Amino acid sequence: MVLLKKQSDKYWFIFICAVMTIVTLAVYWQMRQYDFISLDDFGYVRDNPNVRYGFSWANVGWAFSSGYASNWHPLTWLSHMLDCELYGTNAGMHHLTNLFLHIANVLLLFAVLRAMTGALWPSAFVAALFALHPLHVESVAWISERKDVLSTFFALLTMAAYLRYVKKPSIARYLPALLLFALGLMAKPMLVTLPFVLLLLDYWPLERFKPANMKTAKRLVFEKGPFFILSAASSIITIFVQKIITVNQLPLNLRIANTFISYVKYIEKMIWPVNLAIFYPHSDMKLSMPQAFACALLLLGISAGVICLARKRKYLLFGWLWYLGTLVPVIGLVQVGGLAMADRYTYMPLTGLFIIIAWGANDLLTGWKYKKIIHGISATMILLALAVWTFFQAGYWRNSLTLFEHAIAVTEDNYLAHKCLADALHGQDKNEEAIEHYRKAIEIGENYASAYVGLGSVLIDTGKTDQAEEYLAKAIQLDPESGKAYGELGRAMAKKGKMSEAAALFEKAARLEPYWIDPINALAWNLATYNDAKIRNPVRAVQLAKRACELTNYENPAIMDTMAAAYAAAGDFSKAIETCEKALALCKSAQQSELKREIENRLILYKAGKPYIEAQ
Repeated sequence: MVLLKKQSDKYWFIFICAVMTIVTLAVYWQMRQYDFISLDDFGYVRDNPNVRYGFSWANVGWAFSSGYASNWHPLTWLSHMLDCELYGTNAGMHHLTNLFLHIANVLLLFAVLRAMTGALWPSAFVAALFALHPLHVESVAWISERKDVLSTFFALLTMAAYLRYVKKPSIARYLPALLLFALGLMAKPMLVTLPFVLLLLDYWPLERFKPANMKTAKRLVFEKGPFFILSAASSIITIFVQKIITVNQLPLNLRIANTFISYVKYIEKMIWPVNLAIFYPHSDMKLSMPQAFACALLLLGISAGVICLARKRKYLLFGWLWYLGTLVPVIGLVQVGGLAMADRYTYMPLTGLFIIIAWGANDLLTGWKYKKIIHGISATMILLALAVWTFFQAGYWRNSLTLFEHAIAVTEDNYLAHKCLADALHGQDKNEEAIEHYRKAIEIGENYASAYVGLGSVLIDTGKTDQAEEYLAKAIQLDPESGKAYGELGRAMAKKGKMSEAAALFEKAARLEPYWIDPINALAWNLATYNDAKIRNPVRAVQLAKRACELTNYENPAIMDTMAAAYAAAGDFSKAIETCEKALALCKSAQQSELKREIENRLILYKAGKPYIEAQ
C-alpha cells in the first residue's frame, strides 16, 4: 500500500502556498466592493430576518429546523449569521468570506494531494487550476453560494482526516472523518457522493483496494457504511424540503438527453470557458436526441479508454469517476428549476479532470530532455491566461445590472436573467426599463409566475393598478402558493380603496411568506388605522405589528410607527407614546425626514389620548 510520501524540501511547499494565495487574492480582491445580487442574495442574507440580525437562540433553532430556500443546510445559515454579526449587511465583506474559504480550499487541496501522492508539482498544478479556473467564479463570487465553498472545505478536511485514519486505523481517527463529513452535508447536501470518493482514494493513490481480493473490497465498502448512512439521511431530508419548480419542466427523455449533453458541456467549458452565465435555460442548450446520443457515445468511449489504460495509470480511472460521480446529484435527471446546468456545480467535480491533466501531462513528457522546462513554461502560460480570464469573469458579478446584462448577452431566451435584471432596475426606479424586461421574461417563460408578480409590482408603482391586477391574478393562477403575488395584489386593492379585499390578501401573503415584512406591516396598519369598524381589529393589529418588529429587530422606524398606531387603537396610549418616541429616535437620515414629521404628528394625538385614524 502506498502511504504518504514526504517531500524533503518543505520550502517549495510553503513558497507555492504563498504564491497561490497572493495570486488568488489579486484575482478576486475586486469583490470587496461588490453588492448583493437580486437572485437569492436578498432572501438568503439581506432581507432574511433570521440571518441578518446574527445569532440568537431563535435564529440558530431556525437554521436547524428550516427548509427555507428549498435546502436543509444549517451550517451554511450559521456562517451567514456569523458574517452578519461581524459585518452587518456590508456585501463586500460577505464576498470576502467566500474568497477566504476558497483560498482555504485551494491550500487544503494542495496539501491533501501532496500528502496522498508525494507529488509536489502535479498537486500544485491541480490546486492552481482549482484556484483560478473561470468556472469556479460563480461559487466564489455569489454570496448565496457560500454552501459550495463551505461544503468543499469540510469535504477536503474529511479527506485529510480519512488519510490520517488510513495511516493508523482506529476509532479515534475514524470518528473525526465521519464528523467532518456530517458537517459538510450540513453545508450542502451535494456531498452525498463523498463516500464513493473515499473508495476511489482507496483505489488510487492509497492503493488499499485489491481487485482480485473480494474480501478486502467488501471490508473497504463496509468501512464506509456510516458515511453511506449519513448520505442516505441527507438525501431523504433534501427530497423532503426540495421544491421542484415546474417552469419549463422537461419530460424524462429530454432530462436524460440533458444529462449526457451537460457532462460533455462541462468538459468543453473547462477547456474553453467562454460565455459563462449565472443561469443556462434549457432552450439555450438546443437539446436534441442525436446530439445527446453523440455525447453518450463520447462519454462511453472515454470511459472505455480510461478503463483500458487504468492498469498502468490508475489516476485516469480515479479522476474520471470522480468527475462523473460527484456530478450525479446535480446533473439534471431530477430537474430542480428551469436550469439546464450551472457553473457552480463544477466546483468540486472538475478536480477529477484536473488530476487527469496534471498527472497525464507528467506521463506524456516522461523521458523528454527538457521536460521540466516545458512543464514550467506551459503551466505558467495556462495559469496566467486563466487568472486574467477569471479576473474579467469575476467583474461581471459587481452588481445585478452587470451580471444579468451579461447573462442575457451570452445566452438565448434567458427568462430568469430578464426577470432578475428587471428586479434590479425596479429597485433603482428605472421602471420603464424594468417593465420591458419583465414583459420579455413573460414572453419567453409564459408560465413564469415570478415575472408576472414583478410586472404587477412595477405597474402598481407607476399608477397602472388595473393592469397590475390582471398580471397578479395570472401569477396566482400559475402559482397558488405565491405569497408575493397575494401581497402585491393586496397592495393593488389598497391603492383602489378596497380595504377589506386588501386585508384578506395581506393575511394570506403573511401566512405564505412568514418572513416577508411588507404584507404583515400593511395588514397591521390597516387593522389599526382604517375608519371602518368591520375592518379595524386592534388586538390583531398589535399581534402583527409585534411580529413585524421582531422580524426587523426593532430597528425600523416605519414598523415601530405601525406598532405605536396599533397600541393606540387598542387604547394603550402609554405604550403607543413610548413606541412612537423610539420610532422617532430611529429616524436619523435625511431621507426619513417626512416619516419623522408624520410620527411627530401622531405622537401629539397619542398624548391627547386619541388614536390615529386615516382619512378615507
